[in-house]
Amino acid sequence: MKFKYFTLIGILAFDFGVPLFAVEEEIIFGGYAFKWVNPFPADLEKPPGLQHGSFQNPSMPREVGYAIYLPPQYSEDADARFPVVYYLHGGRPGNESRSVSLSNYLHEAMSAGVTAPVIYVYVNGGVLSHYNYAPLDSMGEDLFIEELIPFIDSNYRTIADRRGRAIQGFSQGGRGVTRHMFKYPELFSSAAAGGPGYSAEEQISENSGVEFDTRSQIPVEYDFGKGNDAFTLAREYAESDGPKLEIAIWIGTKGFNYEATIDYMEFLDGLEIDYKVYTVGGVGHAPAALYQEIGSELMNFHSDAFTIGE
Repeated sequence: MKFKYFTLIGILAFDFGVPLFAVEEEIIFGGYAFKWVNPFPADLEKPPGLQHGSFQNPSMPREVGYAIYLPPQYSEDADARFPVVYYLHGGRPGNESRSVSLSNYLHEAMSAGVTAPVIYVYVNGGVLSHYNYAPLDSMGEDLFIEELIPFIDSNYRTIADRRGRAIQGFSQGGRGVTRHMFKYPELFSSAAAGGPGYSAEEQISENSGVEFDTRSQIPVEYDFGKGNDAFTLAREYAESDGPKLEIAIWIGTKGFNYEATIDYMEFLDGLEIDYKVYTVGGVGHAPAALYQEIGSELMNFHSDAFTIGE
Protein backbone atom coordinates (compact mmCIF):
# COMPACT_ATOMS: atom_id res chain seq x y z
CA MET A 1 0.00 0.00 0.00
CA LYS A 2 1.33 3.41 -0.93
CA PHE A 3 1.30 6.47 1.28
CA LYS A 4 -1.55 8.88 0.43
CA TYR A 5 -0.24 12.42 0.21
CA PHE A 6 -3.64 14.01 0.81
CA THR A 7 -3.97 12.68 4.36
CA LEU A 8 -3.61 15.08 7.27
CA ILE A 9 -0.16 13.67 8.08
CA GLY A 10 0.94 14.26 4.51
CA ILE A 11 -0.35 17.83 4.60
CA LEU A 12 1.57 18.53 7.80
CA ALA A 13 4.72 17.12 6.26
CA PHE A 14 4.30 19.33 3.21
CA ASP A 15 3.69 22.45 5.26
CA PHE A 16 6.29 22.07 7.94
CA GLY A 17 9.04 19.79 6.65
CA VAL A 18 8.75 17.37 9.57
CA PRO A 19 10.01 13.85 8.68
CA LEU A 20 7.40 11.17 9.27
CA PHE A 21 7.45 7.41 8.84
CA ALA A 22 4.73 6.08 6.53
CA VAL A 23 3.72 2.53 5.72
CA GLU A 24 6.42 0.20 4.42
CA GLU A 25 9.06 2.44 6.03
CA GLU A 26 8.66 5.15 3.38
CA ILE A 27 9.67 8.49 4.83
CA ILE A 28 8.06 11.82 4.07
CA PHE A 29 10.51 14.64 4.58
CA GLY A 30 9.84 18.27 3.66
CA GLY A 31 6.88 17.19 1.55
CA TYR A 32 8.84 14.60 -0.44
CA ALA A 33 8.78 10.81 -0.27
CA PHE A 34 12.25 9.48 0.43
CA LYS A 35 13.39 6.29 -1.25
CA TRP A 36 16.73 4.52 -1.26
CA VAL A 37 16.35 3.59 -4.94
CA ASN A 38 15.29 6.30 -7.43
CA PRO A 39 15.40 5.36 -11.13
CA PHE A 40 15.75 8.14 -13.69
CA PRO A 41 12.61 10.17 -14.45
CA ALA A 42 10.97 9.33 -17.77
CA ASP A 43 11.60 12.79 -19.23
CA LEU A 44 15.33 12.85 -18.47
CA GLU A 45 17.51 13.80 -21.43
CA LYS A 46 20.04 11.07 -20.83
CA PRO A 47 23.44 11.17 -22.51
CA PRO A 48 25.19 7.98 -23.63
CA GLY A 49 27.09 6.41 -20.76
CA LEU A 50 24.69 7.43 -18.00
CA GLN A 51 23.35 4.40 -16.13
CA HIS A 52 21.34 3.70 -12.99
CA GLY A 53 22.25 0.84 -10.67
CA SER A 54 21.83 -0.40 -7.13
CA PHE A 55 23.67 -2.55 -4.62
CA GLN A 56 22.83 -4.41 -1.45
CA ASN A 57 23.94 -2.26 1.43
CA PRO A 58 25.11 -4.62 4.19
CA SER A 59 25.07 -2.26 7.17
CA MET A 60 21.47 -1.03 7.27
CA PRO A 61 20.69 -3.44 5.33
CA ARG A 62 18.74 -2.56 2.17
CA GLU A 63 19.09 -1.98 -1.55
CA VAL A 64 20.54 1.45 -2.36
CA GLY A 65 20.58 3.21 -5.71
CA TYR A 66 23.37 5.08 -7.43
CA ALA A 67 23.86 6.62 -10.86
CA ILE A 68 27.06 6.46 -12.86
CA TYR A 69 28.34 8.23 -15.96
CA LEU A 70 30.93 6.29 -17.97
CA PRO A 71 32.87 8.38 -20.52
CA PRO A 72 32.95 7.28 -24.20
CA GLN A 73 36.52 6.04 -23.76
CA TYR A 74 35.37 3.49 -21.16
CA SER A 75 33.84 1.23 -23.81
CA GLU A 76 36.53 2.01 -26.40
CA ASP A 77 39.40 0.66 -24.30
CA ALA A 78 38.49 -2.43 -22.29
CA ASP A 79 41.79 -2.40 -20.39
CA ALA A 80 41.90 1.25 -19.36
CA ARG A 81 41.18 2.46 -15.83
CA PHE A 82 39.66 5.84 -15.10
CA PRO A 83 39.57 8.29 -12.20
CA VAL A 84 36.26 8.89 -10.43
CA VAL A 85 34.43 11.99 -9.18
CA TYR A 86 31.71 11.30 -6.61
CA TYR A 87 28.93 13.90 -6.83
CA LEU A 88 26.85 14.67 -3.73
CA HIS A 89 23.38 16.03 -4.47
CA GLY A 90 21.78 19.04 -2.80
CA GLY A 91 18.58 19.20 -0.82
CA ARG A 92 16.87 16.85 1.58
CA PRO A 93 15.93 14.04 1.44
CA GLY A 94 18.45 12.12 -0.67
CA ASN A 95 17.99 11.05 -4.28
CA GLU A 96 20.77 9.66 -6.48
CA SER A 97 18.99 10.80 -9.66
CA ARG A 98 18.57 14.43 -8.62
CA SER A 99 21.72 15.85 -10.23
CA VAL A 100 22.25 13.45 -13.13
CA SER A 101 21.29 16.00 -15.81
CA LEU A 102 24.75 17.50 -15.27
CA SER A 103 26.06 14.44 -17.13
CA ASN A 104 25.07 16.15 -20.38
CA TYR A 105 27.77 18.76 -19.72
CA LEU A 106 30.25 16.04 -18.83
CA HIS A 107 29.50 14.03 -21.96
CA GLU A 108 29.79 17.02 -24.27
CA ALA A 109 33.12 18.12 -22.76
CA MET A 110 34.68 14.65 -22.72
CA SER A 111 33.46 13.81 -26.23
CA ALA A 112 34.98 17.02 -27.55
CA GLY A 113 38.28 16.44 -25.76
CA VAL A 114 37.84 19.59 -23.66
CA THR A 115 38.60 17.57 -20.55
CA ALA A 116 40.02 14.13 -19.80
CA PRO A 117 37.72 11.08 -19.51
CA VAL A 118 36.49 10.60 -15.95
CA ILE A 119 33.80 8.47 -14.34
CA TYR A 120 31.16 10.35 -12.32
CA VAL A 121 29.11 8.64 -9.62
CA TYR A 122 25.96 10.19 -8.14
CA VAL A 123 25.32 9.32 -4.50
CA ASN A 124 22.10 8.88 -2.53
CA GLY A 125 22.87 10.80 0.66
CA GLY A 126 20.05 9.39 2.79
CA VAL A 127 17.21 11.15 4.58
CA LEU A 128 19.36 14.00 5.91
CA SER A 129 21.72 14.16 2.93
CA HIS A 130 25.25 12.96 3.62
CA TYR A 131 24.98 12.79 7.40
CA ASN A 132 24.75 9.71 9.60
CA TYR A 133 21.52 9.85 11.57
CA ALA A 134 20.62 6.67 13.43
CA PRO A 135 17.13 7.80 14.65
CA LEU A 136 15.97 7.76 11.01
CA ASP A 137 18.02 4.64 10.17
CA SER A 138 19.90 6.74 7.63
CA MET A 139 23.67 6.36 7.74
CA GLY A 140 24.45 8.44 4.66
CA GLU A 141 28.10 9.08 5.47
CA ASP A 142 28.95 5.44 6.20
CA LEU A 143 27.00 4.32 3.15
CA PHE A 144 29.13 6.50 0.89
CA ILE A 145 32.55 6.19 2.51
CA GLU A 146 32.55 2.59 3.67
CA GLU A 147 30.30 0.88 1.15
CA LEU A 148 29.62 2.73 -2.11
CA ILE A 149 33.26 3.61 -2.82
CA PRO A 150 34.48 0.00 -2.39
CA PHE A 151 31.52 -1.24 -4.46
CA ILE A 152 32.33 1.08 -7.36
CA ASP A 153 36.02 0.18 -7.21
CA SER A 154 35.14 -3.53 -7.30
CA ASN A 155 32.65 -3.34 -10.16
CA TYR A 156 34.05 -0.68 -12.50
CA ARG A 157 37.49 -0.01 -13.93
CA THR A 158 38.49 2.77 -11.58
CA ILE A 159 41.82 4.00 -10.28
CA ALA A 160 41.09 2.69 -6.82
CA ASP A 161 43.05 5.02 -4.56
CA ARG A 162 43.15 8.70 -3.68
CA ARG A 163 45.22 9.69 -6.73
CA GLY A 164 42.25 8.72 -8.90
CA ARG A 165 39.35 9.75 -6.67
CA ALA A 166 37.63 13.11 -6.11
CA ILE A 167 34.49 14.47 -4.49
CA GLN A 168 32.14 17.26 -5.55
CA GLY A 169 28.68 18.49 -4.61
CA PHE A 170 26.29 21.41 -4.36
CA SER A 171 24.27 23.01 -1.55
CA GLN A 172 23.68 20.24 1.04
CA GLY A 173 26.12 18.31 -1.11
CA GLY A 174 28.62 21.15 -0.77
CA ARG A 175 28.31 20.83 2.99
CA GLY A 176 28.84 17.09 2.72
CA VAL A 177 31.87 17.55 0.48
CA THR A 178 33.48 19.90 2.97
CA ARG A 179 32.99 17.58 5.92
CA HIS A 180 34.12 14.49 4.02
CA MET A 181 37.18 16.08 2.43
CA PHE A 182 38.53 17.29 5.77
CA LYS A 183 37.56 14.09 7.60
CA TYR A 184 38.88 11.64 4.95
CA PRO A 185 41.70 13.40 3.05
CA GLU A 186 43.41 10.04 2.58
CA LEU A 187 40.57 9.01 0.24
CA PHE A 188 40.52 11.93 -2.21
CA SER A 189 42.94 13.93 -4.33
CA SER A 190 40.57 16.86 -4.91
CA ALA A 191 37.29 18.27 -3.65
CA ALA A 192 34.93 20.92 -5.02
CA ALA A 193 32.24 22.30 -2.70
CA GLY A 194 29.49 24.20 -4.53
CA GLY A 195 26.95 26.62 -3.03
CA PRO A 196 27.56 25.23 0.46
CA GLY A 197 25.26 25.97 3.40
CA TYR A 198 28.03 27.02 5.76
CA SER A 199 25.75 29.00 8.06
CA ALA A 200 24.14 25.72 9.16
CA GLU A 201 27.57 24.13 9.58
CA GLU A 202 28.65 27.05 11.78
CA GLN A 203 25.54 26.65 13.92
CA ILE A 204 26.30 22.96 14.39
CA SER A 205 29.85 23.85 15.37
CA GLU A 206 28.64 26.33 17.97
CA ASN A 207 25.81 24.13 19.26
CA SER A 208 27.72 20.97 20.25
CA GLY A 209 26.77 19.09 17.09
CA VAL A 210 23.07 20.01 16.97
CA GLU A 211 21.45 21.51 13.87
CA PHE A 212 18.36 23.64 14.53
CA ASP A 213 17.50 25.45 11.31
CA THR A 214 15.18 28.32 12.21
CA ARG A 215 14.50 29.01 8.52
CA SER A 216 11.95 26.16 8.67
CA GLN A 217 8.38 26.88 9.79
CA ILE A 218 8.78 24.28 12.52
CA PRO A 219 12.52 23.86 13.21
CA VAL A 220 13.62 20.35 14.11
CA GLU A 221 16.72 19.46 16.11
CA TYR A 222 19.15 16.92 14.63
CA ASP A 223 22.10 15.87 16.73
CA PHE A 224 24.94 14.95 14.37
CA GLY A 225 27.57 14.68 17.07
CA LYS A 226 29.96 17.24 18.47
CA GLY A 227 32.80 18.08 16.10
CA ASN A 228 31.07 16.72 13.00
CA ASP A 229 30.91 19.99 11.10
CA ALA A 230 32.80 21.90 8.39
CA PHE A 231 34.49 24.24 10.88
CA THR A 232 35.82 21.78 13.47
CA LEU A 233 36.95 19.32 10.80
CA ALA A 234 38.78 22.07 8.90
CA ARG A 235 40.71 22.99 12.05
CA GLU A 236 41.68 19.35 12.59
CA TYR A 237 42.77 19.04 8.95
CA ALA A 238 44.91 22.18 9.19
CA GLU A 239 46.64 20.85 12.31
CA SER A 240 47.22 17.34 10.98
CA ASP A 241 50.23 15.90 9.19
CA GLY A 242 48.06 13.86 6.85
CA PRO A 243 47.70 14.19 3.06
CA LYS A 244 46.54 17.51 1.64
CA LEU A 245 43.92 17.96 -1.05
CA GLU A 246 43.37 20.27 -3.97
CA ILE A 247 40.27 22.22 -2.87
CA ALA A 248 37.83 24.34 -4.87
CA ILE A 249 34.72 26.33 -3.96
CA TRP A 250 32.18 27.17 -6.69
CA ILE A 251 29.21 29.47 -6.31
CA GLY A 252 27.06 32.13 -7.94
CA THR A 253 27.05 35.62 -6.48
CA LYS A 254 23.23 35.65 -6.34
CA GLY A 255 23.04 32.37 -4.44
CA PHE A 256 21.51 32.54 -0.97
CA ASN A 257 24.59 30.87 0.52
CA TYR A 258 27.02 33.33 -1.07
CA GLU A 259 27.70 35.57 1.95
CA ALA A 260 28.19 32.63 4.30
CA THR A 261 30.60 31.13 1.76
CA ILE A 262 32.64 34.34 1.68
CA ASP A 263 32.85 34.18 5.48
CA TYR A 264 33.93 30.54 5.32
CA MET A 265 36.68 31.31 2.84
CA GLU A 266 37.99 33.94 5.27
CA PHE A 267 37.92 31.23 7.94
CA LEU A 268 39.99 28.94 5.68
CA ASP A 269 42.41 31.81 5.04
CA GLY A 270 42.93 32.11 8.78
CA LEU A 271 43.82 28.42 8.92
CA GLU A 272 46.17 28.82 5.94
CA ILE A 273 44.25 26.21 3.95
CA ASP A 274 44.75 26.73 0.22
CA TYR A 275 41.79 26.60 -2.18
CA LYS A 276 40.65 27.84 -5.58
CA VAL A 277 37.48 29.83 -6.17
CA TYR A 278 35.13 29.61 -9.17
CA THR A 279 32.58 32.42 -8.92
CA VAL A 280 29.94 33.35 -11.48
CA GLY A 281 28.42 36.80 -11.24
CA GLY A 282 24.65 37.18 -11.45
CA VAL A 283 23.90 33.46 -11.09
CA GLY A 284 21.85 32.13 -8.20
CA HIS A 285 21.68 28.81 -6.38
CA ALA A 286 21.62 26.80 -9.61
CA PRO A 287 24.30 24.21 -10.42
CA ALA A 288 23.17 23.76 -14.04
CA ALA A 289 23.51 27.49 -14.72
CA LEU A 290 26.92 27.48 -13.04
CA TYR A 291 28.03 24.52 -15.17
CA GLN A 292 27.15 26.43 -18.32
CA GLU A 293 29.78 28.98 -17.30
CA ILE A 294 32.43 27.04 -15.38
CA GLY A 295 31.66 23.36 -15.93
CA SER A 296 34.76 22.63 -17.99
CA GLU A 297 36.92 24.49 -15.47
CA LEU A 298 35.59 22.33 -12.64
CA MET A 299 36.18 19.17 -14.65
CA ASN A 300 39.73 20.22 -15.45
CA PHE A 301 40.31 21.16 -11.82
CA HIS A 302 39.83 17.51 -10.90
CA SER A 303 41.76 16.23 -13.92
CA ASP A 304 44.73 18.41 -12.99
CA ALA A 305 44.64 17.07 -9.43
CA PHE A 306 44.60 13.49 -10.73
CA THR A 307 47.73 14.32 -12.73
CA ILE A 308 49.42 15.81 -9.68
CA GLY A 309 48.72 12.62 -7.75
CA GLU A 310 50.30 10.31 -10.31
